[in-house]
Amino acid sequence: MVDSHYVGRFAPSPSGDLHFGSLIAALGSYLQARAQHGQWLVRIEDIDPPREVAGAADRILTTLEHYGLHWDGQVLYQSQRLDAYRATLDCLQQQGASYYCTCTRQRIQQLGGLYDGHCRQLRLGPQGAAIRLRQSNPIYTFNDRLQGELQADPALAEEDFIIRRRDDLFAYNLAVVIDDHFQGVTEIVRGADLIAPTVRQIALYQQLQAPVPHYIHLPLALGHHGIKLSKQNQAPALPSGDPRPTLIKALKFLQQPQPESWQDLSLSLLLNWAVQHWCLENVPRQRAIHLTPDSL
Repeated sequence: MVDSHYVGRFAPSPSGDLHFGSLIAALGSYLQARAQHGQWLVRIEDIDPPREVAGAADRILTTLEHYGLHWDGQVLYQSQRLDAYRATLDCLQQQGASYYCTCTRQRIQQLGGLYDGHCRQLRLGPQGAAIRLRQSNPIYTFNDRLQGELQADPALAEEDFIIRRRDDLFAYNLAVVIDDHFQGVTEIVRGADLIAPTVRQIALYQQLQAPVPHYIHLPLALGHHGIKLSKQNQAPALPSGDPRPTLIKALKFLQQPQPESWQDLSLSLLLNWAVQHWCLENVPRQRAIHLTPDSL
């Protein structure tokens, strides 16, 4: 069923160049949006300066254009949205839905990695403190349009998670919810490595009385030794030459049909063909797929 009100997005962080795993997420979200005759937005999630690489944001956009993945409207930069995040934090604080926490990462690691609510009733001040969401309505399951119904670890679902860090940087779970709502995103297509925090994000949507988007989590691309392709793992950047062979590899990874004589098609015609033949039901449902050497 075509949804002309569909809004999708691709939201990379500028911590390095796009790689094949990034292309899977970008292409999957692009094809899903275009097949619905919907909008496809691009957002640069640049709210963690210590992890950002100089020039990466511009190179990401240049690479998307080189691969024919043209977005709608203007690119949204999270670094320009700090006032919106602060306003939401103020609102949550006024509702009594958040509190300050001075627990260190070391203490939480000693607990096994999950926070135990230690500061919930201490009424601490902001000095040297993170801000946590008071989890009053945990989400234990959600429906993924590819993976089906997914169950959350109850302890993870119930955890009072951080929405602003001790270093005053805004947490991913806060910023992504605020911006997806702001941009009117109706469906989020992204990698399966983000399945776990989804229940937290849904809980925050509901706390903010905002509509919850649909979710599709695509399989991750695993390289050597079963390690996820990522910027942190120094995955090689996407080739800068003819993008069509790499796009064909990405279509194969997603188990989509490919035109027999794709070499005879221009980049735009190849992508148009891929949109017309996009079939979400063909996408593998496993969380991760090992790549063969010639896939990279």
